[in-house]
Amino acid sequence: MTTPRPFGLALCAMITPFTGAGELDLDGAGKLAAHLVAEGCDGLVLNGTTGESPTTTDAEKTALVRAVREAVGDGVRVVAGVGSASTRHTVELARSAESAGADGLLVVTPYYSRPPQAAVEAHFRRVADAAGIPLMLYDIPGRTGTRIEPETLLRLAGHPRIVAVKDCAYDLLGSTKVIARSSLAYYSGCEELNLPLYAVGGAGFVSTVANVTPRPLRAVLDAHDAGRTAQAATLNHLTLPLAELMMASGLPGTVTAKALLGTIGLPAGPVREPLQPADRATVDGLLAAYEEVIRAAH
Repeated sequence: MTTPRPFGLALCAMITPFTGAGELDLDGAGKLAAHLVAEGCDGLVLNGTTGESPTTTDAEKTALVRAVREAVGDGVRVVAGVGSASTRHTVELARSAESAGADGLLVVTPYYSRPPQAAVEAHFRRVADAAGIPLMLYDIPGRTGTRIEPETLLRLAGHPRIVAVKDCAYDLLGSTKVIARSSLAYYSGCEELNLPLYAVGGAGFVSTVANVTPRPLRAVLDAHDAGRTAQAATLNHLTLPLAELMMASGLPGTVTAKALLGTIGLPAGPVREPLQPADRATVDGLLAAYEEVIRAAH
């Protein structure tokens, strides 16, 4: 079976750079996007959780897509997060992102209202019907409170513009079933599952950690593609301490990614409230783990 990769293999869930005053930094966004592509990213996912979508305006979201599209050119997939708790608002965001030059849309399950599965399915179909570009559905029940059940995904797979899933459901069995029974491209949204999901037919990853170590993360899947499965496992082990510190240490990935990016001289800027910056001890620990990954990669 050939695994579909509608958005490429290695995608970064990119942070949204801000100026020191907390305003949108479009120049910094363009520079960071170009850097990530040069370091091995096939695509960039903007305005997602890592991109602080809850605290950016609709106008900022559209401006970010336009600036990154201009910075990276047409050969790089730009996927725009357009999720919201409202179907009508999601459709509006989808149309704006498409007009700004996005190649695809990341659409999260409506949150807080906890819609039943029939309503979840109707929501995604409504957005897909309104869009002219493909959708990646975002299954992250730990944040939204609602799962996209495997049977719902299998039904949605029949829609011509629903082509992929960003998988943060922590249900490898369920994901494997959908991969086996549909043409949906599964992208890991949890770094510790990048390799396991890929090994059962996943398409790649959408990674927050890729903001700082895109090439080492991609190298894991490249080794697997080359048939060097033992090397892939070894390379994967090397990335896990940093991934754990960034994603499972009690701080949001946005906070840890921006802390590291600022330390290594890449555009980032502050986080917006209610998020708060990492303290000095946390930054020092992140930097030590980052440097270890970089040393090991060379």
